[in-house]
Amino acid sequence: MLVRARESVPRDTITEPGARKAHIRWLITREDGAPTFAMREVEVAPGGHTPYHSHPWEHEIYVLEGVGIIACKGGWETTLGPGSVVFIPGGDEHNIKNYGRETLRFLCLIPHPPA
Repeated sequence: MLVRARESVPRDTITEPGARKAHIRWLITREDGAPTFAMREVEVAPGGHTPYHSHPWEHEIYVLEGVGIIACKGGWETTLGPGSVVFIPGGDEHNIKNYGRETLRFLCLIPHPPA
């Protein structure tokens, strides 16, 4: 079992091209003994966004605080706020933008690739 404060996990800047004012904490990973999923916390500052990106794996998002928009290439987008849940299938290109005055903070869970 593992219990720790989120603040004890390093907060890294997302450096992928197209990211702006976005940070990530890898809260639980394979290195912590989790064989199937990783839990990440993402923070996007006001006016910031994650890059448009896609990957072969699904992921699930739960918004903790702030407001924003999730967008997919091709024009689809919808608003997000506290309590919003999102399922993104593998291969769907997407990004998340913060249009509010407060930090947009959400949990993102992804499966580990096969070892």
